[in-house]
Formats: sequence, structure tokens, C-alpha cells
Amino acid sequence: MIETDRLILRAFRDEDRVPLAAINGDPRVGNWLGGVIDRTASDMMLDRINAHIQDLGWGLWAAERKADHRLVGFIGLSTVKADALPVGPAIEMGWRLAHEAWGGGLATEGAKAALSWGFAHIETPEIIAFTARTNLASQSVMTRIGMTADPLRDFDHPRLAENHPLRRHVVFVAQR
Repeated sequence: MIETDRLILRAFRDEDRVPLAAINGDPRVGNWLGGVIDRTASDMMLDRINAHIQDLGWGLWAAERKADHRLVGFIGLSTVKADALPVGPAIEMGWRLAHEAWGGGLATEGAKAALSWGFAHIETPEIIAFTARTNLASQSVMTRIGMTADPLRDFDHPRLAENHPLRRHVVFVAQR
């Protein structure tokens, strides 16, 4: 568990399934991820995330807002396998927040804490983050937590169609 001024980052609980499904089903969130996902896919995602945390002791932690104990999304670290994406193998920083939690600095606060935790507990020379070239808000978070753009690693996301507006991804890196 990681605690910041306004967040608790922790493993997901069963009671997080409904609010996570609402976040994953929100078109405003899905617009940056290639579309929304349904409840079944959301539950499978939660199970995969928790299995990752169980296996490695870290992962994409549930982001609980301290003020009201509400799940506002997830923030943390994950592994990118060599055959999964052109940037793999790697340790990736990631986040997904409910639309109502956008713009208040929670992503930056949580990502900064998770990045610091990652370098303190994971033997890796770097942690990367990537997003659609047009997702300037996520790129701003990456910059605010000390990551720098690495244009030589930018890539076309293989799970998105060639003409998809989110296909081109930019990569940011934090070095140990």
C-alpha cells in the first residue's frame, strides 16, 4: 500500500468491481483507450491486476480517495512483455481515473508516489509510460512526475486499426 496526501493506492477489493466497471464503461474515459469495456471485461481486468500484485507485490493499484474512501481509478506499475508491444519488455507506469477525478492533480500525485516506490523496490534501470500522441493531459502528468519524452521509442499501437486516431503512441521515460 502507498499513501499520499489525498490517495491510498492498494490492491483491489470485491467492492471495487462496480465502481471500476463504471469508470471502464464511461465513454469519456474510453475515448482515450480505444473504447469502453463492459462489466465482464472490467472484472477480468481487476482479476488480472490483482493476480499481478499477488505474484510480484506491485501493480496497478486501486486509487482510493481518502476524503470519501471512493475508488477513483487505478495508478501504478505493470509489466510489458517483449511480445506484447514494441516497447517491451519494460516496466510501465500507468493510470486510469474516473472523469470526475480529472484535472485535480490526483493522477500526478499518485503517479509520482508509484514511480518513487517503483525505483525503491524494483530492480530496473528505467520505468516508461506511453499514451496516444493526442493525449496531452497524460503527457503533462508524465512530464510533471519527471519523465522525459523518448521519440525514438514512439510506436503505432498494434491493437488499434491503422486509421485509428489513437494509434500513434508517444513514450516517456524515467531513469533510475
